[in-house]
Amino acid sequence: MTLDEAVARITTTNPIFAVTTADIRGQSYKVFANIPATTRELLQQSAAAQNAHGGDYLVFHGERWNYEEFCRDIRQMANALSRMGMVKGQPVAIAMRNCPELLILFMAITAAGGVAVFLNSWWTTEELDYALRDSAAKLVFADGERVRRIAPLTEALDLTLIGTRDGEDLAVRRFSQVKALGYHLNWPSQDVETDDDMAIMYSSGTTGHPKGVVLTHRGAMNAVFTWLMQGEIAILTTPPPVDAPPAPRPSYLIVTPLFHVTASHPMFLLSIPAGGKLTVMDKWNADLAVELIDREQVTRFVGVPTQSADLLSAAERAGSSLKSLSFLGAGGAKRPAAQVEGLARAFPQAQVATGWGMTETNANGIGFAGPDYIAHPGACGRLYPPIQELRFLGDDGQDVATGEVGEITVRSPCNMRCYLNKPEATAEAMQDGWLRTGDMGRIDADGIVTIVDRKKNIIIRGGENIACLDVEGALHRHVAVAEACAFAIPDDRLGEVVGAAVMLAPGAATTEAELRAFLEAHIARFKVPERIWLQTAPLPRGTTDKLDRRGIRATCLDLMKEKT
Repeated sequence: MTLDEAVARITTTNPIFAVTTADIRGQSYKVFANIPATTRELLQQSAAAQNAHGGDYLVFHGERWNYEEFCRDIRQMANALSRMGMVKGQPVAIAMRNCPELLILFMAITAAGGVAVFLNSWWTTEELDYALRDSAAKLVFADGERVRRIAPLTEALDLTLIGTRDGEDLAVRRFSQVKALGYHLNWPSQDVETDDDMAIMYSSGTTGHPKGVVLTHRGAMNAVFTWLMQGEIAILTTPPPVDAPPAPRPSYLIVTPLFHVTASHPMFLLSIPAGGKLTVMDKWNADLAVELIDREQVTRFVGVPTQSADLLSAAERAGSSLKSLSFLGAGGAKRPAAQVEGLARAFPQAQVATGWGMTETNANGIGFAGPDYIAHPGACGRLYPPIQELRFLGDDGQDVATGEVGEITVRSPCNMRCYLNKPEATAEAMQDGWLRTGDMGRIDADGIVTIVDRKKNIIIRGGENIACLDVEGALHRHVAVAEACAFAIPDDRLGEVVGAAVMLAPGAATTEAELRAFLEAHIARFKVPERIWLQTAPLPRGTTDKLDRRGIRATCLDLMKEKT
């Protein structure tokens, strides 16, 4: 079947993927008609799919949960939060490395009507302070290192800080003690509606501070079932051989931070209705990833492109073919085209895949895998059907012709509700239900989309979005800095790293090493520039008196080439 024929067949014959329309905040959208409305319903209605497989659902180091045990812990924590006085719509912050408690808290908070606030575990105290003030979260769950960073803020922000895992002995309250309050193991009685807020996830933008992206239950659920439907489409468009053995149980390996949508949505949330198994890594280790893939029979791996390259090298060292792997995806950053064919050769049983999505879209968006991707390794794929719409807009706001470059603009129920506390930024991004993404791209006659540039000044370092103005703002805190301009430096491993040019204040002196050490106290380490060029002359400016970022970058990169 063609893609259109497969979509028509599935949406008309499978009730779970039936499409209708719904009014959402004054706009009419295509939505799935019969999917779970909330995270609580997702957990409840997925029991049959999970029980059909049995065995482990969640694996973390030597710890294992089956699905009922996982849901039991969620119900217990949800009731504990209610007993602590959490009310509907209340923000509750989560600050920790990947661990089962993060997943339990995410689902418990949202099942009980709260809003999960995901804090980047790499942030400094200063950055955490901003997000906690912005989100108004007073209840914070944190692991050991995050307890240490947040503790200085507790009095000023009136926080209740609860330690998790290695943070239990460092905070006044413990996760285990709080969980024990939830002795009633029924689901909470709090009514949760599909258009209620589910989560706040922070995404770097073109301002100095990250933007809180407000996501709803409906948005997340429609994204999850969009991905679930792609598997059904693949069976019809590329049928397996008649004598092919039954497909194995989906098994997902989480290798990227769960405070990002790449891990939380198309991996964790999708695993639930897919009847999948989830193995979680707390930090990236390619050799351990190979061991886990073989031991836990992982079928689905999605990481930033550098992790795919690391995995290939580690598999070669271990002499493993990763034979269980059937899907090798890239998220968070564009995979170098040269990497695609090498991965396909190394893992012929796996579909090498790529995709594009945003925090603002609940990670839903564009993607493809297998022969299509190998034939177009520089592209990011086709729009996932059936509930999304896509346009490419010029500077005048009008559609550009097929093949011409325009701003990628998407419309679906998966789009965010708003940017928290930023009505102007929301109005700029959300126009008549359409999300202006800031990414520039083009679409060909076959519907294949290629991203060519970013309208926003964002550096993507190994999947982490870094706002240039965030780096520049931190540099300007140093007394020796008069002007600063941050930009991307190409990097073979991470795709991009941060570079910066600095004009020193008159009579001031500093060194690159001193500035880097200074920055580590103000911004997360991954944002600290790998190279800083110092000069006493003013940084070049354009005709509008704004810093000539492209020109400055080109000059610095030329200087770097001369030294190599």
